[in-house]
Amino acid sequence: MLHRILAIAAFTAALGCADRAPVTEPDGGAPAAASLANLSKRPEALAKIVAKGLRNAAFRAYLKAQLDASPYREHKLQFQTFLAANNGHALRQIASESGETEESIAEQAKAAIELEVYIPVPAHRALWTGDENILVATALTDDDPPIAFDAKGRRQVLDPKAPPTIPVLAVVPVETDFSQTPSRVEECIVDCSGGGGGPIGDVVPPPPPSPGLYMTKSHFVQDFEGWLKGSPEFEVHMLGQKGQSDSLYDYQCAGEHAGGPYTFDQNDLDWSGNVLLFSKTQLDQYNAAHPQQNLRVFVVEDDDTACQIKTDVGRAERLFQVVDSLYRQLTAGNDSSGPVSKAYKYAKAGKNLWQAIASFFRTNDDLVGTAVEDDIVGASYPGYNWFVKGDNNITNGWINLVMY
Repeated sequence: MLHRILAIAAFTAALGCADRAPVTEPDGGAPAAASLANLSKRPEALAKIVAKGLRNAAFRAYLKAQLDASPYREHKLQFQTFLAANNGHALRQIASESGETEESIAEQAKAAIELEVYIPVPAHRALWTGDENILVATALTDDDPPIAFDAKGRRQVLDPKAPPTIPVLAVVPVETDFSQTPSRVEECIVDCSGGGGGPIGDVVPPPPPSPGLYMTKSHFVQDFEGWLKGSPEFEVHMLGQKGQSDSLYDYQCAGEHAGGPYTFDQNDLDWSGNVLLFSKTQLDQYNAAHPQQNLRVFVVEDDDTACQIKTDVGRAERLFQVVDSLYRQLTAGNDSSGPVSKAYKYAKAGKNLWQAIASFFRTNDDLVGTAVEDDIVGASYPGYNWFVKGDNNITNGWINLVMY
């Protein structure tokens, strides 16, 4: 039977993420006989099963060892893969304590959306030694109150704004790209600035960046990420006209998994560096193909697949509509460099281009906002030249854009 169970669990790694629905009042943890539709929306039953498994000291030691050894940021593990690893070691140990069969747990894991497991709060990771003093919690979205279980299976609702003092193990929808194994754990422990002393003596300056639009720093007023979901993952997207249609298209993403010069990793409210948003070649090609159509700089906090905007279409439309109307549609930008200086300046956004948003908008990511130059906003923020305007024109942050 075991080979069948492992095949079921391994198969779940290939499952895509299902649409996420709002959490309703839970019923205390669905049993194994709950409908597959319910399980696909709410992984509470799995969280409860894992929590009961933590009564097993051998399972706690195994779980801690696997978490500590994880090369992914925040020491994450892909949940379904974790169950099946080492010939179903975790699956057997959880089943021995939960009162459910290995096959039942594997079926529930298969029915669930793709999940990851980790301890999201750094202080909790440092505190937990592998003892029974830990909760297992789950939530689908940042705003959902986390539903947690202790090792006896007792259910409680946690504060979505602040973690408890007791360590919490999260079983939540996947945000990590587990298809690529990093060479080391990308985690800041003390100093995340990237600074440090250099060699004494002459310092060779770095080569000048290739021509294009760059972001040199950013600051946001909140992290747009519930504590159960760990560190925020900000991305910047360049949006423009799709072909000759009245639709927006995502031409380039800059973020942790964007690759090459478009890579930057902002996991806090502040970031500084030099990340390419759109090369001069990309700008020239876009302008040639789309005369009189400019580009939006759009910021999201990624909650799902990296470099893919997933959010409610209606919400995005309303955001663009409000900001465009307040700033006379001067909410886009373009290369305004001249013979003497280089500059990326405000420009007119395509009239009502947001009314037919391309299908890359789906569901889940947090919209931080669309960038509007300070000259248009009529205000300034020291060190930054573009405001990030979110829902109802709320200022959610500032970025500094330069042309090289």
